[in-house]
Formats: sequence, C-alpha cells, structure tokens
Amino acid sequence: MATTALLSVPTKRASDVNIVKPLRHLISSHYNSADNPEDYSEAINELNKLRNQALWKVLDKYDNSLDLIYTYYDQLTTLESKVPPSEVQIPFKWKDAFNKMTSFFANGKVSLTLSSFAYERVCVLFNIAAQQSAIAAAQNLETDEGLKLAAKFLQQSAGIFNYLKTTVMNVIQQDPTPDLNPDMLAMLSSLMLAQAQEVFIIKANKDKMKDQSIAKLCAQCEEYYTEAMKMMEREQVMMSLDKDWTSHVYGKQAMFYAMTQYYQAMVCKNNKTIGEQIARLHLAISFLKVGQDRCGRSFYNELLNKAVQELNEAKKDNDFIYHERIPDVKNLEPVTKVAIAKPTPVPTKLSAKFKDLFEDLVPISVQQALSAYDVRKTELVNSEIAKLRESTQILNGCLASLNLPAALEDVKGVGIPQSLVEKSNSVRINGGVKKLETMIKELPELLKRNEEIINESERMLNEEQTSDEQLQAQFKEKWNRTKSSSLTQVFRVNITKYREIIKNATSADKMIREKFETHKRAIYLLSEGQEAMQSILPVGSNSSVNFANSTAADKLKHLMEEVEILKNERDVIETELKCATTDMKSKFLNALSEEGSIHEANLSTESLDQSYGHLQAQIRDSQAKQEKLLSNIQVVNAEFCREKSGTGQRDALFKELAAGYDVYNDLQNNLMEGTKFYNDLTEILITAQNKISDFCFARKAEKEELLKTLTSDLSREKPISLPTPAPVTNQQSPANSSVSAQLPYPMQPQGMPLPYTLPRTGPYPTAYMCAPPMPTTYNPYATLHYQPQAYQNYPAQNQSQYPPQYPQQYPPQNQQQPPW
Repeated sequence: MATTALLSVPTKRASDVNIVKPLRHLISSHYNSADNPEDYSEAINELNKLRNQALWKVLDKYDNSLDLIYTYYDQLTTLESKVPPSEVQIPFKWKDAFNKMTSFFANGKVSLTLSSFAYERVCVLFNIAAQQSAIAAAQNLETDEGLKLAAKFLQQSAGIFNYLKTTVMNVIQQDPTPDLNPDMLAMLSSLMLAQAQEVFIIKANKDKMKDQSIAKLCAQCEEYYTEAMKMMEREQVMMSLDKDWTSHVYGKQAMFYAMTQYYQAMVCKNNKTIGEQIARLHLAISFLKVGQDRCGRSFYNELLNKAVQELNEAKKDNDFIYHERIPDVKNLEPVTKVAIAKPTPVPTKLSAKFKDLFEDLVPISVQQALSAYDVRKTELVNSEIAKLRESTQILNGCLASLNLPAALEDVKGVGIPQSLVEKSNSVRINGGVKKLETMIKELPELLKRNEEIINESERMLNEEQTSDEQLQAQFKEKWNRTKSSSLTQVFRVNITKYREIIKNATSADKMIREKFETHKRAIYLLSEGQEAMQSILPVGSNSSVNFANSTAADKLKHLMEEVEILKNERDVIETELKCATTDMKSKFLNALSEEGSIHEANLSTESLDQSYGHLQAQIRDSQAKQEKLLSNIQVVNAEFCREKSGTGQRDALFKELAAGYDVYNDLQNNLMEGTKFYNDLTEILITAQNKISDFCFARKAEKEELLKTLTSDLSREKPISLPTPAPVTNQQSPANSSVSAQLPYPMQPQGMPLPYTLPRTGPYPTAYMCAPPMPTTYNPYATLHYQPQAYQNYPAQNQSQYPPQYPQQYPPQNQQQPPW
C-alpha cells in the first residue's frame, strides 16, 4: 500500500518559573498544625526539578520521553486536590502552541498567565496529547510494532483532546489561547481519531482483510476527517492553522472517500455487479486525484494505479460480457461504517510507577470535612459549656442573695465568716484587683494591633484595585485581564466579617469594664484582706439561735456541701468537654478511599454523639439536680431565717463580698481567654495579610508583563504614560472611625477559609464563600451573662436567654444595660 503521513500537534511552550518559594509558603501556612509537622522542602524541590525536566524535554520523539511528563502531570493532579486553589500564587505562563505555525496571528492571545495548578495541569495535558501525536507520527508504519504504537498513542491523544474540550473553560474561565479553544480541541480530537482509523486501515491491508471490512473502515475514517474538516472551517480555528494542515486534512478526506468507493467496488466485483463496480471506481479515481491535488502529495498513488487498472478491466468485461447499465453515483448505496479507533478515556494516573511526593498532605475534601466538623464540634462544646456556666452563675447568684454559706458562719455577729476569709485569700493569691486592672488596660492595645493589620490589608487591596481600574480606563478592551473586583471578593468578605467580629468583641470589652466597675469595691475589699473587710463591717446583735442545736442550720450545711460537690462535678464535665477528641481525619480518609466521597454531616453527627452524648446527658442531670437543690435551699433557708435574729447590714455586705468573689473569678477567666483570643486572631490576620500581599505581588507581576506587551505594540503610535495610583487611605482608624474596629471571639475553626461551594473565576482567589477563620479556644465573651440584680433576687427559670448562639448576636441589640 502507498505511503502516507500523519500530522503531529505542536507543543505549548512554558515560561520558566520557580515554584519552590511560593509553594513552600503555601504549604507551611496551610499545614502549620501538629498533624503535618513534616518539612516538605525536599518534595517541593523535587517537584520543581521534575517540572523543568518534563517541560523542556518534551520534544524527544520517544516513548520513554513521556514518563517524565506523565509523572509531573500525576503530581500536579494530586497536589491540586490537596491545596486550596485560590491560594496558589504561582504565575504559570504558557504560549499558544500554534502561534509558531503562522506569521500572521490575529485571532487570540499569544500567551496566557494564570496562577492556578488546574491551568498548569491543563497545559501539561495538552502537551502530553501533542507529544503522543508526535511519537505516533514518528513510527514506522511498515512494521506491526510501529502500527500498534501509532494507533495506541493517537487514540490516547484523541481522548485527551476530547476531555479538554469539555473541561478547559471551567478551569480558565476567560478567553483562552487559540490552542485551548474548545473548537480547536474538538478538531484535534477528530483529527487524531481519523489518523488512528487510518493506521488500522493500513494494518487491515497488510493483513489482507476482506475488501468489505476495509471499505467499512475507510467509510468511518472519511467521516472522522470530515468532522475535522468542518471544525477547521470555523474562523477561530482556521486563523491559527498553517495552510499545510488544512490542505492535508482536505486531501485525506477526499482520498478516504475514494478508498471507500474502491474497496466497495472490489466487493461489487466479487458479487458480479459490474455496473456498480464501474461507477464506484470512477468515483474512487476522481477523488483520489482530488485528494492528491488538495494536499500536493502522492499519497496512496499505488492504490490509484490499481483503481485505474481495475476500471479498465471492468469496462472491458462489461462491454464484451455483461452489458450492465452504469448507475448514477447519486443512487449508490452508502457504505456501512465501522469505527475501530475510539478516544481512550484519560486515566486517573498516567504514570505506571507513580509515587506521591506529598502523600502526607490531606486532600481538600478531607480538609473541608475536618473544618466543617470542627465548626460543629466547637458550636456543640461552646453551647454545652455555656449551659454549665449559666447554671453555675444562677446558682451563685441565688446563694449570694441568701447570704450563704456566710450566714451559717456568722454565729456571734462579729468577725468575718471563714468562707469569706478563704475567698479573700484566694483573690489575693491570684493577683487581686491590680491584676484585673492591668489585664483590662491591655485590651485596647491588643485591639488596636488587630485593627492596624486589617486596615493595612484593605489598603493593599484598594491600591491594587485602583491601579487596575486606571489601567482599564486607559487601555480599554486591550486591558483584557480579569478585574480585581471579581478576584478579591473573598478577601473583602472576610475583612468585612473581621471588622464585624472586632465590633462585637469591643462591645464585650466594654461590658467587662462595666462589670468590673460595678463590683470594684467588693473586689478591692477582698484584695486588701480580712482587716479591710473587718474595718467596714458593722457589728450585729447576737443570734437568738443556738446553731449547734438548729435543725435548719444542719440542713443548710448539708445542702452547701451538695452545692460544692455539684460545682466540682461541673468542673470535671467542662474539662472533659474541652479535652474530648476524635480521630476524624482517619474516618474521613477511609470514607474517601472506600466510597470516593465524604458524607460529612452523617459522620460528624455520629462522632459527636459518640464523643459528647454522655457528657450532654450529665449536663442535663446536673441542671435537674440544681433545680431540686435550689428549691430545697430556699425552703430550709426560710426556716433558718425565722430562727435567726436580723443582721441586715452585715448580711448585705456579705452578699456584696460573695458576689464580688464570683465576679472576680469570672472576669479573671474571661480576660485570660480574651487576651489569648486577641493574640490568636493576630496570627490569623497576619496570615491573611501575607496571602493578600502575595496576591498583590502576583497581580503586579502580571500587570508589568501585560504593560510590557501593550507598550511594545503601541510604541510606534505614541508614547504611553502610565497612571499613578491615587493614595488609598485607611477607611477606619482607632482615632476617627465611626465604628470602632473590634473582634468577636472564637466560634470558628482555625486556618484560612476553604473553597466550600463556589468555583474559581480566575487566576487568583475568588468568591468561594465560608466563614473567616477564628482562634479555636473557647470564647469567654460569648458566655458573659451577668445581671447585678441576680445577686439580690433569684431569677425566674425562663428569665435567661444565655448564652447567645453566635458572636454576631453578641452583645444583644437595643438593650439599655449591659447584659451580664
């Protein structure tokens, strides 16, 4: 059979980029927990080396040259699933593959730069398909091994182009370079299939298959070339291709139509239908010549000579023997088509010996599930701890209003009850009033530091957007990169949420100060010790009751012991709530490997029930026990008060001191946790600021490259004056902001936001929506619930709405007094 030629797709050209530093920064900032203590520097360096080898050795026309690019593609695929796509700040620049085929280029971008592993993966996959076509075209089609390899690689190449045509726009989401245009990819897929089918036809001829079978193969091959030819006629495709490509495909389409008619004519010869044979041979000869003229090469010249010979013999036999009428070519039956060449689906892994360099990194789907689980767990733990603290606060308020247990110790109406002496000693050991004052004074500085970080982050975003808008106004449609406003949505959403969080936290700080001022006298007396309390304590009249023989006093002492036991039990429950852990990472990884997906809600609910269900039951039992205990205390205390002579002024002071002690402990815990919260938030805001800085730097590099291209194109027309961005001032500052910057307290998982729902819309971070990260410690301010009157009158059961469920609702709105 006559020789033929196969077209190979040119490869894209990648620009040299060092991925080590940005990738190291991305991984260290995202996997900075104890779960991933490993340093991935060696793996990152290996990936960078692999990229350089894979992309610059792509022109080797050997099968083994694919191993490197296969491995690099697989590494990209796995890494892409393990890092947040919006946080990749590596500007991958790829040039159009077909730009070097023609000197006239007017239908698209010469190159495209995107900061996206998905874009890098798409371009690498394109080069894999191109390299496969090149290896197929280099095979010796005279040997079985050459035919086998050519068919294999052409079908794989067709499968890749077919896959890319449906996925590339979801990745790029803007005008692609011409080689990645879906129409171009569809044409390449059809062309690769046509050439693969052609290889099978060569093999069929070599194996001397039946003429009818070969005719069916040729009919399908002609259809594939026709599909490729139709796609080539589209303007966006035609403008990018060299004329040799179009003439080659046009010629092959005509020749395979001719070959279909020739082999079907041989079937007619065997069936003795000479008239149809002659008609088909006429068509075959005519289209073989047309095909050779179109492509300017003598493909299948041997077949043309055979067709001429067969036609002469058929005419001679018909003239002398058969005398059949020659049918019109329009009335000939179409030949059945048989497709042997089919696009090979793109496998999950291309490399046979793939080893993941980042095996220990957790996939994004697992990260998302873990983050969602942490949110659920934090909400549950905060809610249950809030129930415990609220119940204890109500219990303390009730006891303080009844002057218990101090009333049981004030037997003679002189001196300080031992319980108050112990409370005073505890306050003094813990630093007393001076420590609280110092911690309260530190809050504004911590707040200001976080405000300044947020303001600086917003300033960088505003400056970058202003510069982009000015260049957009100057260059109009020539400034064709994605607008900053659409890329920075997630940053601005999170900044807004951080400001709201800071606002709520500042309100909580104010309530802390008000609470401290309300009880400052009692805390001061406790801090000064027994002598200070004694100096202002009025002397009461002697009790008219002999407490040694008082049944009510004995009952109250026993009930006070039960109160202490109840509080100790709650301390244990709170500790267990904070310390309970579950290895959800292993559960989610197992679910992902076994089922291919993670049903986070079901797994989280099941695990939370297992880890916290028994503790929730204990909390309900404790609350029920408290209700019964308080009821008994009120009844017995009423009997005790009837037996006891009045000591109103002493009781009032004891109540004030008892309330001051409870408030001191609450404030101390709240301030310690609040200070930790501010410090943790500072680290998160710095991480967010670094990501914004990386984004602005990448946009600046892209801007400079685009400006360089535009100015070089327009330099012959007129000089270009670049706009200077107007200075962007901080929109909020501690001095002049109408809404003071504030912080809410932990109710969110640690770490930067993950892409939960919305897909990317460009090369930089986009509007995936999720809550901004918060420190993971328990939020003391979310449980502040203090009412001064609670220490004077036991609150009704349905009075409290404590605790608020979300930081955004704290402090309560439209409330005239602090909701402590």
